[in-house]
Amino acid sequence: MNRHNTNAFMNTDPSHGFDWSLVRSFLAALDEGSLLGAARLLRMSQPTVGRHIAELESQLGVVLFERTGRGLLATTTALQLAEAARDMEAGALQLARTLSGAQAQSAGTVRITASVPVAVQLLPPILAAMRQTLPDVQVELVASNQISNLLRREADIAVRMVRPDQTSLIARKLGDVKVGAYAHRDYLARSSPIHQATDLLQHELIGGDADPAILQGFAAMGYPVTPAAFALRSDDLIVQWQAVRAGLGIGFCADYMARNDPAILPVLPGLLKIPPLPMWLAVHREIRTNTRIRVVFDFLADALPKLL
Repeated sequence: MNRHNTNAFMNTDPSHGFDWSLVRSFLAALDEGSLLGAARLLRMSQPTVGRHIAELESQLGVVLFERTGRGLLATTTALQLAEAARDMEAGALQLARTLSGAQAQSAGTVRITASVPVAVQLLPPILAAMRQTLPDVQVELVASNQISNLLRREADIAVRMVRPDQTSLIARKLGDVKVGAYAHRDYLARSSPIHQATDLLQHELIGGDADPAILQGFAAMGYPVTPAAFALRSDDLIVQWQAVRAGLGIGFCADYMARNDPAILPVLPGLLKIPPLPMWLAVHREIRTNTRIRVVFDFLADALPKLL
């Protein structure tokens, strides 16, 4: 792509029919890799997103995506345009924040996103305590293992297991989440003894489906296994946990999931070297001017490490 196309993108005149929603649809399709994913993200119909992409390609005179059977494949031109598009998006969002009078209010809604286990196990007691301290704040809790985009206001605050790399976000490490192998005591009572890691391969295992993390963990220990080694495969971590509680087999989960259930026992404690997962609290830099988001961020930053 030449510089002319970049300038055409940045200097498109709204009076000539340019629509900002075209850029929003372009960025959503770029990030999601499909029209369906972009439509879900933007809460609009898939055909509408498709028309937006086609219209933007027509206005710019370039091809932005190759349509494949598995979704959208961004062209080199699209990748080069992305930086300029994100600058436009950031400017529009900053304008919206500046025009909004909500920044100075301590009352209102804060949208928090967290992984499903964190949202189910760790956050409810914290939010109950926060309700007593901050009764004027309402919480929208998004339980998802997908990383929400704070820059697009899909959430105000995120609890993440990876550090965000966007420079416009503020991130604070809360601590490390220890992970171990666990099973119901009834399962262990009826099964053969477990003395070393290789013994696990003779047991009923619970693991991920599309998520390869547990398979990679076994491979790192020198025990390459295939998905066929697992009696139950699910990428829903709560499904895995409930299968462990039902006595189906041995699963792998955060220590905080098991510590309050006396029927769930650790397997090979201290012998399995499973790396801990860092937990981060991320927020947009708007926290510096938004009292409501700042007080919720501070409450979570104080409370979550105590539960880890």
